[in-house]
Amino acid sequence: MQFVLIGICVVIGLVILCNIKIVPQASEYVIEFLGKYKTTWGAGFHVKIPLLESVARRITLKEQVMDSPPQPVITKDNVTMQIDTVVYFKVFDSKLYTYGAVNPITALENLTATTLRNIVGELELDGTLTSRDKINGNMTKLLDEATDQWGIKVTRVELKNIIPPKEIQQAMEKQMKAERDKREALLKAEGHKAAAITRAEGDKQAMILAAEGERDARIARAEGEAKALLLAKQAEADGIKALIDSNPTASILELKKYDSLIKMCDGKAAKIIIPTDAVNAVKNNVLFSETTGLGNVTAEGVDVQPPKQEDACCDDDTSNDL
Repeated sequence: MQFVLIGICVVIGLVILCNIKIVPQASEYVIEFLGKYKTTWGAGFHVKIPLLESVARRITLKEQVMDSPPQPVITKDNVTMQIDTVVYFKVFDSKLYTYGAVNPITALENLTATTLRNIVGELELDGTLTSRDKINGNMTKLLDEATDQWGIKVTRVELKNIIPPKEIQQAMEKQMKAERDKREALLKAEGHKAAAITRAEGDKQAMILAAEGERDARIARAEGEAKALLLAKQAEADGIKALIDSNPTASILELKKYDSLIKMCDGKAAKIIIPTDAVNAVKNNVLFSETTGLGNVTAEGVDVQPPKQEDACCDDDTSNDL
């Protein structure tokens, strides 16, 4: 009898141990009582009633990632392309997740594919390739609203790859090459333009500097010539003043006039018009010279008698007479 009691106690202990449940963090257990939903266990220590209670589902509350395979999608302009998506979601209600759909993950995959087809079907090829953010936002909003009854919260949807047909890829590559060639040509043209403008600016500055240098040189030469002329005139004025201070005679003044005439001719063929007073002065000077004999360098004339020729006959007679 004692061994029977010990056996019963051991069996009871094993049953209790088998019905002790420890729920890990970020997880929940859905508990059913005789096949009907009873409660949801959170993280911690729990004991279920043997044979009456059962764990219907173990659910993780962590964020999960669903990577959908590429799906054929037709755009508005009838281009078929392959698009695969990545959906980020987490369970916020374990009861709805357990009883809302038979297989919530499969339902979410199918809903993602149909939603993607609906959204991309309203866009053309170029719009699909350039509107990733718009497609991601629309899909996140629609999937989140549709999966609320399944206890799923869709946090984010991303288009992973967009694979157009090979013909479209080749056409796009040609278009991109043409765009790159166009940009290269534009950049070269802009470079040539900038270089030409820079050269023109340099030539302009060089011409301005050369003109300024020529102007300064001319000013310097003009100032030098003016200064030299001023000094010459000053020297001439000083000479005239000195001549006046020396109280010159009329003859000296006449000589100065002649010197001036000689300087005016300067050894070149020139016509000089002598004023009447100068002619009169010259005439008076000649008359004065002839009258006074001053300035006359010509010797007075002397009567020169021709030598007497000797007569031999006469000479003899004379000598005889003597």
